[in-house]
Amino acid sequence: MDKKPYIALFISVVSVSFAAIFIVSVSENVSPLSISFYRLLFTFLLISPAVFFVKKYREEILGLSRSTFFIMLGIGVILAFHFALWITSLDYTSVASSVILVTAHPVLVAPVAHYFFKEKLSIVNVIGISVSLIGVAILVIGNYGLGSLTLDSLEGNILAILGGAAAGLYILGGRKVRRSVSVVSYAFVVYGVGTVVLFFVCLFFGVSLYNLNLVDYEIIFMMAVVSGVFGHTFYNWSLGHVRASVASVVLLGEPLGSTVLALMLPWIQQVPSYYTAVGGSIILLGVYLTSRNTKNLLHT
Repeated sequence: MDKKPYIALFISVVSVSFAAIFIVSVSENVSPLSISFYRLLFTFLLISPAVFFVKKYREEILGLSRSTFFIMLGIGVILAFHFALWITSLDYTSVASSVILVTAHPVLVAPVAHYFFKEKLSIVNVIGISVSLIGVAILVIGNYGLGSLTLDSLEGNILAILGGAAAGLYILGGRKVRRSVSVVSYAFVVYGVGTVVLFFVCLFFGVSLYNLNLVDYEIIFMMAVVSGVFGHTFYNWSLGHVRASVASVVLLGEPLGSTVLALMLPWIQQVPSYYTAVGGSIILLGVYLTSRNTKNLLHT
């Protein structure tokens, strides 16, 4: 068995665990839409030299079929909305709740992959989906109405859930396209489209893109390097070599890593509420079951 895709997945999950930490470390006066735009713009700029200087990638992009190109355009739009929704959610809810809810996308990925990619959905997977939904209800409803007692809000949790749904669609689209398109060409088109979409979203909502200080730009650039290049790009590469459900379950490490970092770092120190801890644990258990197949469970 080739271990490279799994090593890449491990590196990606460690890298994306820092994403929420970078985001909440940016100045409070900076719009989450600005952060979304620059995060994707910097990632796009970092991978662009590979396309400009390597002939095979330019030829691959120019040789894309119309259907594949339009699918990649759609994936880029979805990615833009994923970032806009999720990063905005961090203004209204805790790191723990936001990252747990946005990472619950296997609940969407598994049944859709079952119908479109013929990846078998077992009774264990169905139980996992049900368990995850119970966990979501505990986390969202439990925290609702606690007011100043918790960082969570209904609006923030809903935004995170919607961001997770977009992430699920992004993974499914990537799984389909990455079977025939290299990760560099894929990332160049998808990140480029996402950047353009976020630019116009910022214009539509009247968000200023020039009120960031140097430290904010540095933080977002680090997020682009760590969570973008080593996180999303490594993850995109692995999608061409592993099952979509496996790629999804590995990301369970992200909410755990992000929660621990948010708790330990002195300038954040976010303590998850009781409902976030209990509901989040149930969600992660459900996502684990959702993303496992019966055969694997019998051999663990």
